[in-house]
Amino acid sequence: MGSSSFLWNCTKKFVTAAVITVTVSDRFATVVPVRGGSMSPTLNPKTGSLMEDVFDDYVFVEKFCLLGYEFSNGDVVVFRSPTNHKETHIKRIAALPGEWYGTHHNNDVIRIPLGHCWVEGDNSASSIDSKSFGPIPLALIRGRVTHIVWPPQRIGAVKSTPPQRLSSVSE
Repeated sequence: MGSSSFLWNCTKKFVTAAVITVTVSDRFATVVPVRGGSMSPTLNPKTGSLMEDVFDDYVFVEKFCLLGYEFSNGDVVVFRSPTNHKETHIKRIAALPGEWYGTHHNNDVIRIPLGHCWVEGDNSASSIDSKSFGPIPLALIRGRVTHIVWPPQRIGAVKSTPPQRLSSVSE
């Protein structure tokens, strides 16, 4: 009798912890790995080395910004790919809804539609971003990257640095 009561108590505690973890991860914050070099040197600065998988950055993603879609130019965000919703990307917001943005790759100036933003990787040579698929809907954003939490030598805040622009006019 005692062992079944012990197992039942352990099972209840495990299920409770799992529900809390899923709720926090889904609604408030999560930690995600950064793959590839599109955000180098901000994230994964040693991409291309033999040990790159061992030293991939892991970042803390807060989701409170999703309540009112409160973003700023320069925020690093995690979003679902507009072309394949199973993929997620991490990029920097370069322009917000209603702003004009001068693209570096073909020197066009475009207006960002309402409900969308323009995202670009810090390492434009190896980044699939809005240059490839255009402005992304804000609804695809899953959260804002605030800190690097792994590896230990890189723990720290991620700066929200607006990218250089060719032309920017806000209305």
